[in-house]
Amino acid sequence: MSRRKLTKEEKELWGRIASTAKPMHSIRREPKTMANPKKTSVSKVEYTFTEFKVGQKVQPNGPSFDLKPDVRQSVSSAPLQMDHKAFGKLKRGKLSPEAKLDLHGMTLAQAHPALIRFVTDAYASGLRLVLVITGKGKRGVDDGPIPRQVGVLRHQVPQWLRQAPIGPMILQVSEAHVRHGGSGAYYIYLRRHR
Repeated sequence: MSRRKLTKEEKELWGRIASTAKPMHSIRREPKTMANPKKTSVSKVEYTFTEFKVGQKVQPNGPSFDLKPDVRQSVSSAPLQMDHKAFGKLKRGKLSPEAKLDLHGMTLAQAHPALIRFVTDAYASGLRLVLVITGKGKRGVDDGPIPRQVGVLRHQVPQWLRQAPIGPMILQVSEAHVRHGGSGAYYIYLRRHR
């Protein structure tokens, strides 16, 4: 399909309309002619680039595939029941435990009665601060589609400490200081025996 040529009247009408039009931008463009090219100075556009580092958008703590929520958070988010000053000394490792129980190498069936016996004996003896060492757990081969829990005793002991018969004897449970086992041990602050 060929374009139709404008008539003389249409060209005149277009000229009148074009002369009344105002440019949208203040930049004035000159028509380019191929016969007589003018040398124009082209301004260089400078680009600024921000420095790129590999992994800068990665979230520092990725999603956790543990079966239960983090034990550290659940123990540390428990409300403070004991004296604030004594709790500060406890967290800094300034208080020494009066007795300790090591649950390393025990199964759940062996560890639960041992924990109940230890806490009831300590409470009956009038002890205030005891240490229970659970260990951090070992990462084994994880072949299946369901992730396995690491540190079964570490996850289970805080739950046992809230249950009867030893729950009412305990005032505060806290993660131990590094010198007493760190995240693989718990301080148990017992109530006064009356």
